[in-house]
Amino acid sequence: MIKLSHISTVLAAFLALTSYALAQQPKQPEGQGDQDPLVQIVRNATQQYQSAPPKGYTAALGCVSGSDHGAMGVHYVNGQFNGETLSNGQLDPTSPQAMIYEPQANGEMKLVAVEFIIYASALPAGAPPPEVYGHLMLYIDGPSTARPDASPNRYGLAGFYELHVWAWRDNPQGSFVDWNDHVSCALEAPPQ
Repeated sequence: MIKLSHISTVLAAFLALTSYALAQQPKQPEGQGDQDPLVQIVRNATQQYQSAPPKGYTAALGCVSGSDHGAMGVHYVNGQFNGETLSNGQLDPTSPQAMIYEPQANGEMKLVAVEFIIYASALPAGAPPPEVYGHLMLYIDGPSTARPDASPNRYGLAGFYELHVWAWRDNPQGSFVDWNDHVSCALEAPPQ
C-alpha cells in the first residue's frame, strides 16, 4: 500500500521539476510581440503608415469598442475594397482591406492592427473558410444572398469573413483575436 507521504513527496518532486523545466524555456524579449510570419509580413507592409493610413483608405464605423472588454479602434477601409479580392483561396497578406488606428491623447492616430475582410457572397458555394497566410478567417454572420433573412450584425454588413492582425500593439489574447484589452476608444474625438 502506498503511503500518503510517498505520494506527497512524488507530487512535490514533479511540481519542482515541472517549474524548473518551464523556467528554462526561452522568454520572448519584451516588446517584440508575436513573431508569427504573418505579423512580420503585415509590419513590413504597413511600416510607413504608423500615423496615417495610405491614400484611398477612409474612416468607417468610428472607434469600435468591445461590449464587455477591450476595443479594436478606428477602422480605415480601402475605398477600392469590394469584398472580392480572394486569390487561390487566400487574401494578399500585404494588402489589408482595413487599417486600424487608436486615438491618442495628442489628437493623432496610431496604427495598432490591420483587418483582412471578404464578404461570404464572394466565395463559391461550399468553399472552405478563406485564410490569410495559413490563418483561417472568422465568419461574422449577417444577411447574404444565401440567407437574406439572417439577423444583421453590429456593423450593418452582409455576412463576411475577417481576420485581425495585431502587428503594432501587443494583445494579451493573441495576435489574431478581434478585441484587444490594450486598446481604448476613450480618447476618440466626439462626433461633430
